[in-house]
Amino acid sequence: MTGRVLICDDQELVRVGIRMIVDSQPDLAVAEEAADGAAAVEAALRLRPELVLMDVRMPTMDGIEATAKICAALPDTRVLIITTFDLDEYAYSALRAGASGFLVKDAPADEMLVAMRGVLRGDSMVSPSVTRRLLDRYLGEEGGAEHAAKLDRLTEREKDVLGLIARGRSNGEIAEQLYIGETTVKTHVGRVLAKLELRDRVHAVVFAYESGLVRPGS
Repeated sequence: MTGRVLICDDQELVRVGIRMIVDSQPDLAVAEEAADGAAAVEAALRLRPELVLMDVRMPTMDGIEATAKICAALPDTRVLIITTFDLDEYAYSALRAGASGFLVKDAPADEMLVAMRGVLRGDSMVSPSVTRRLLDRYLGEEGGAEHAAKLDRLTEREKDVLGLIARGRSNGEIAEQLYIGETTVKTHVGRVLAKLELRDRVHAVVFAYESGLVRPGS
């Protein structure tokens, strides 16, 4: 199955470069391009692509607002933020808006493709170290109490799994640390996401920190 990609960036040169990378792959295809957030929302609602590559700073409507609108309307569409710096001041806001990760504009083509395919699979595409730096810098109190209350939905084992996800552990590493099978870990991860109504592992990491289950610097 070919993953259809909507490219949204106000710089034509960036869009052309990303189009060349995407179109060179047999399992990916550019559905359309958009030069601002409003055009991206319109195109996403019309085309329902599997993946949106979204710039943050754009005219008319920024990428954060556009991401929130797309994720709210199209829960099966993944959004990958394209940022200029690995600690863009808006990156954390984009994750909270529903983005499934972010990549740096000057990343090599192979890294971009790994990120795209990873997000399409539902994987986390923000490295644990970058996630922790984002949370250290931007984490606030908003939603903390509400998230903490939601933790009661989880069993103790599921809380253990969530905590290890937040620390960047893979399913295999979680299985080894908890002395359970990797298939069991996958089942626990699925239940955690379902019970907490989270889109993917990225948002599980954010939730774990915001709820107080894991704290920045720990």
